[in-house]
Amino acid sequence: MNLSSELKEQILARTNKIPIVDTLQIKIVSLSDGYCETVVPRKLSYDGVFESFHGGLLMTIADSTACFAIFTKTGPFVKLTTTDMNIRFLSPCLSDVTAKANVIKIGRTLCPVAVDLFDAAGKHVAVAQVNYIILDNLPVNDL
Repeated sequence: MNLSSELKEQILARTNKIPIVDTLQIKIVSLSDGYCETVVPRKLSYDGVFESFHGGLLMTIADSTACFAIFTKTGPFVKLTTTDMNIRFLSPCLSDVTAKANVIKIGRTLCPVAVDLFDAAGKHVAVAQVNYIILDNLPVNDL
């Protein structure tokens, strides 16, 4: 299902206000129903001890891209937060990174998202699952 241009504009406007998006220069390159693709340029200042894209930053990119994929289902004004995530590093990332996030399910409160990360040559460098909770759907006493 295609997203309306209005929803895409709302998502882009919302995400452009997030400080980490500016810090890492996260660029949304594709949005569709339950899907988001981002690209982040590699900078040497982002490297870890092994002179490759730092794993913690790859987790941050996976987390952010997962959130943006959820926005395609809920709209960008819903209150949500990460509950947990895991990532498996498959290969060092020595270039820009592309993250592709697919919403697995929008539950009453929980939203699991699968994220695949690739280097500039298309090599699969990491797989992640990010779980979000929609705070708007919780009873006030649970907050």
